[in-house]
Amino acid sequence: MPSVITVTSDDSAVPLEEQVTRTSAALDAYGHIVALAPADPTDPARRRIHTVRSALEADRIAIVPSALPPLAVTLLAEQLRQLSGTDLGPGVLAGAARLLTYYLHSGALLGSVARLDRVPVGVGTHVKSLVPGRHFAVVAHPEPYLGEAAPDSVPPGPGYQTQLAIAGKGVDPGWITGPLATAWRSQYLREVPLPTDSARWWGTGKLVEFTAYIADVGMLYQLVTSVRRDTCTWCGLEVIGDQCLFCATRLGDRTAPAKHAAARPPREVETPRRPQLEPHKR
Repeated sequence: MPSVITVTSDDSAVPLEEQVTRTSAALDAYGHIVALAPADPTDPARRRIHTVRSALEADRIAIVPSALPPLAVTLLAEQLRQLSGTDLGPGVLAGAARLLTYYLHSGALLGSVARLDRVPVGVGTHVKSLVPGRHFAVVAHPEPYLGEAAPDSVPPGPGYQTQLAIAGKGVDPGWITGPLATAWRSQYLREVPLPTDSARWWGTGKLVEFTAYIADVGMLYQLVTSVRRDTCTWCGLEVIGDQCLFCATRLGDRTAPAKHAAARPPREVETPRRPQLEPHKR
């Protein structure tokens, strides 16, 4: 059962009628849509996709709110597109959008925090940001962190191997590619285009955004298939988590919620199973 993964953002807006037509065509071609939308219910992009869903009366569109920074959202969508090529159904893919969020570590190196409102900023830090040449290390997910970028001052990172994506050229990325990459045991540094929403999200155009993520689709597949699955009692889709994200039916009490499974990091001692070799057995 094919699915298409999309990210909603205000910069990519098209006239509503055209968006309805495009979405209808995508549903005809792929069957289901998993849309990553901003967490703020009043965000124009999120309201627009809800309007489109209502106009089409389509319960084949899952809208997954995300408070992740823009680069992390882009990489999450990339991971879901990789998984859409395996045997995972749309209900499981939609739940995976929530599950895989736990395995993203995302932040930015900023030239100023004067307009930053994503993590708590003290008065003293605001004053320091007025001094030219200061760089600030900020982590927005999974735990907020703010400090001056220094070789001996690195925020906590993932306890498992990841790749590190960086985006932007507003400041010197040396702290990211040096101390941070070393402390986070990054296997590979990948430079990608800066998302158009990044400057607004971080409150400044002087930034380099970074995200540590799992790139191997076999490991992603192992993480998702290790979580208990259920069948939605309303639409019949196989799902993970406590709710079907397509029809919004809640699944009631569960003995092994997805959020508990997500708290366990992937084990590096095992070789990840490739989905085409060892498909999930019910």
